[in-house]
Amino acid sequence: MNDSEGRRTMSPDLSSPPWALREYAVLADGERGAVLDPRGRIVWLCAPRWHDDAVFSALIGGAGHFAVEPADPWHVWGGSYVEGTLIRVSRWVTADCVVECREALALPARPDRLVLLRRMRVVRGEARLRLDLDPRPGFGSGRMHAPRLEDGVWTAGTQELRLRLAGAPEAVWHTETGLRGGFVLREGDAHDLVLELARQRETDPLDADALWAATEREWRQAVPDCSRLAAPRDARHAYAVLHGLTSSSGGMVAAATTSLPERANSGRNYDYRYAWLRDQCYAGLAVAAHGPHPLVDDAVRFVAERILADGDGVRPAYTVDGRPVGRERSLRLPGYPGGTDHVGNDAGAQFQLDTFGEALQLFAAAAAHDRLTGEAERAAGLCVDVVERQWLKPEAGLWELENRWWTHSRLSVVCGLRRMAEVLPGASGRRCAELGDAVLRETRRRCLDADGRWRRAADDDGPEAALLVPMARGCEFGDDGTATRAYIESRLAEDGYLYRFEHPGQRLGEAEGAFLLCGFTMALATHRVGDRVGAFRWFERTRAACGPPGLFAEEYDVRQRQLRGNLPQAFVHALMLECAVRLAGESALP
Repeated sequence: MNDSEGRRTMSPDLSSPPWALREYAVLADGERGAVLDPRGRIVWLCAPRWHDDAVFSALIGGAGHFAVEPADPWHVWGGSYVEGTLIRVSRWVTADCVVECREALALPARPDRLVLLRRMRVVRGEARLRLDLDPRPGFGSGRMHAPRLEDGVWTAGTQELRLRLAGAPEAVWHTETGLRGGFVLREGDAHDLVLELARQRETDPLDADALWAATEREWRQAVPDCSRLAAPRDARHAYAVLHGLTSSSGGMVAAATTSLPERANSGRNYDYRYAWLRDQCYAGLAVAAHGPHPLVDDAVRFVAERILADGDGVRPAYTVDGRPVGRERSLRLPGYPGGTDHVGNDAGAQFQLDTFGEALQLFAAAAAHDRLTGEAERAAGLCVDVVERQWLKPEAGLWELENRWWTHSRLSVVCGLRRMAEVLPGASGRRCAELGDAVLRETRRRCLDADGRWRRAADDDGPEAALLVPMARGCEFGDDGTATRAYIESRLAEDGYLYRFEHPGQRLGEAEGAFLLCGFTMALATHRVGDRVGAFRWFERTRAACGPPGLFAEEYDVRQRQLRGNLPQAFVHALMLECAVRLAGESALP
């Protein structure tokens, strides 16, 4: 099979056809994520970590999946997360039975080993369930070798990865299709499957009861009470998503997936299985608004380490273990419908000035909670050095576009410098304040319109939703921001949703979907100017832009009511959490 560029592609895995993005759920343990379709198939899982090759890649047209589903095709499905966790409970209803399947990636997690838990329980009637495990390492190009059943546990492997599966001793391993089998369960019966993928041979018993108990205990300890916040259940879910996307290294991936298109057949699909420093700062700031929770420490540690290591050469994105992101390349797979397949991300080599402004704001928030480490304080000093050397130069900005003199980047830096000036003593604090004043003076000269609103860039008079971010943070620049906020709303809002910027010659919604980060920042900015009712309108409209599992993608197609782009998008969940905190009047930060 050939595409328009003449490259060879694999045929898609027709045993796992695609669904609309809103239907997928995600399991995550901090080190990797699994995408689950509503019929019980895991169609995406990279092992052992986020940035490694996928073992199940049916989501983007590759081979490999792990299915547990009713044998009767005449059934409907649903499900929900256990509140405050990424433990998913799928529910299937046939004409004769009701089955629940409880699924999770086991905690505590190790970077070199994952354990996937699936527990089926019959609520009513008698159920016939089908098992189909087809592990295909290398994004579908490889196979597991030497399958063997010993003491009720299946084993197989490659040079890089070892597999164990407990709970299917009656299944049969087929050379071409993997492990297949089935179960008959009566009302009240339960059955466990435990899948392990690891770098080396493991000998610990795959004890389902012990693994489930540890996983549930870890989730209870990880996610704080959100009962006093606006939309408390959704706020806890947002925190659970952020926790599930954050590695033991402290790095938080932007999303669990790659190559899910933002717009059909437009070439706009990217690999988000990496830690963007800006996104990490957004998440850290959102959590810090609620309190000094562990995710604040994770964000501070990872961001500080990267800044101290790379200084002026700080990259926008890294792998969760702190390595550079590879250049974008094709996997030669069909891709999700409307998209193409990519791994790597070319934005990893850009310079984005606002990253340093967000880092300074994060460090200041940590200081407010007495969580600013010595390492982070040194990183803050290095941020100030870099800003002093680089702030006059064009850069790629928040949206990772061409190098220009973007207004938002400078205002983000001013906000960060001012916040640090409030927490650093003596000469260090004065230096931050003076540099912030200098950046603001020049930014006002170049980017402030005569009517008192901020322009998109020094050479662009258009509206820009990114300008809401400093307003959402409560940063003031000599005006109340009313003119800027009103102008953005008048030009970029439609049907209660907000878009990033205008695309010449195209109506809103034609070039791209509504940007959910922007909708939540508009809610925060509206709240900052004292319009509480308007803020809640923006908040409620934007938080409705998710699928049944309650996961946000980056964009939302308003007309079709569909998700667009990779999921779950971490910075959208972060801003949703911050809205829930601030709109309820529960913020621990100014």
